[in-house]
This record gives sequence, structure tokens and C-alpha cells, in this order.
Amino acid sequence: MIEIKGLAKKFVVENVKKLSEQEKQDPRLKGRFFHSVEDVSFHCEQGQVLGLLGPNGAGKTTTLRMLSTAIKPTAGSVSINGVDILAEPLVARRKIGFLSGSTGLYGRLTGRENIEYFGRLHGVSEAELKQRINELADLLDMHSFLDRRSESFSTGMKQKTSIARAVIHQPEVVILDEPTTGLDIMATQTVLDFIRRLKTQGTPVIFSTHHLDEVDELCDKVTVIDKGRTCFDGSLLDFKGLSSGSMHESFLTTIKGAE
Repeated sequence: MIEIKGLAKKFVVENVKKLSEQEKQDPRLKGRFFHSVEDVSFHCEQGQVLGLLGPNGAGKTTTLRMLSTAIKPTAGSVSINGVDILAEPLVARRKIGFLSGSTGLYGRLTGRENIEYFGRLHGVSEAELKQRINELADLLDMHSFLDRRSESFSTGMKQKTSIARAVIHQPEVVILDEPTTGLDIMATQTVLDFIRRLKTQGTPVIFSTHHLDEVDELCDKVTVIDKGRTCFDGSLLDFKGLSSGSMHESFLTTIKGAE
């Protein structure tokens, strides 16, 4: 289980005058600090998939980057199966598989070499690494391009390789930042099927998305963030119950209620 309580992150604004008018009107701008995340709390149990929703700029990516230990929170706590990952970030990185929306592959390495590199960083043995890559190539339909240089990959190939790289060490929690963005229908289905498999294995999965149909199809829980704060955290059934069952209406209702 992963549990997040009162997570917050503020950034120094070097020059307030250079901000756009929209940014200046954001209530999270307070003096020389922009509070990207002010108060975010949720949890995800074993075998659950949690959909993290929110408008652009709501603080979703900042939240996920804090969970991955890529950036340090200003306040709050994060624990995985009782371990305080903020106090022990090196331990945390062994427990978490994180797919960022911006982390690229090493273009001159093949898909296999990219995955192997990260597996070795996590201390995966050579024998286990070979077996694990073959399993992931089967699950993510990667055999046709696995040994090509990744600089020639399509968007779907890159995303599948990035996902394999994120889970090569068999993490206790998987965090995916918009994993299907830019993918075609077939590649999207492969990624969604992979998330389902993680769920059947009992692995908690947190993923952010703008595709509400994916949330409806996959998720047990929904957390909505707006302006850096949690404005809904509950079951998918409760979320759909905010409206007549429409995911879009429920989302809009949540955001309007937080204003």
C-alpha cells in the first residue's frame, strides 16, 4: 500500500513580473513562492488501480514526481507498506516503478540495452534480467523492435520500452504519468492490458490521465486534484455517483465544487 498525507511543494519564483496574467491570478502564487501542491492526500491498496485526475496545471505531475523522490516535498508524508520513503529515498527507489512524462531513452542504445541498464542499476542479476526482459517483451509486444536503436522508435515503441524499464526490478508500487498519451489504439490497449496484469499481481498502480474512459475501464479509486489540493478521493462508484453516471459530468462537478 502507498499512503500520501498532506503533501505540499512550493517553488521560488525568480521574477514575478515575467509570469503570464493567468499565472499571476493563480491563488497558489503567494509573494515570491508558487505553491504548486498545497495539500494532497490519498492512498492506494494492494491490487488497486488509482486514477489521478485534474486540469492542466493542477499539480498532478509535481505530486507524482514527489512520490518518485525526484523532488523533495515542502511538507507531508509518503509511505509504502509502512516505510517512510521521504526519510529513506534510496529504499523508496527500489520499491517504486516510475514512468515520467518527460524522461527520454538513450537513443544510441537498443530497447533491450536501455532496459538492461536500469535493471543493473536496481541490482537485478544477469540471469533474472534476461528472463524478465523476455517476459516484458511478451507482455508489451516488443520483440519486433527490442534490439533496434531507440532513436528510431515510434512513440508507441518508446513508451513500451519506458514502461518495461520502469518495472524491470518488480517494484512494490507502479506510478505512471499519462502512460497512453500519443499512442495509437493498439499500443494503448497493450499498455492498458499491462496495467490490468499488474493489478492481478496485487501491485498498486497510480496513473494520471486525461482519458476518463481509461479511468472508467481500469480504476478502483479516483483522486481529483485542482489548484494543488485534493478535491475528491474515493471509489470509482462514488465518483460516478456525483452525477448521473457520466465520468465527464462527475469530473466537472468536482472541479466546480472546489472553486
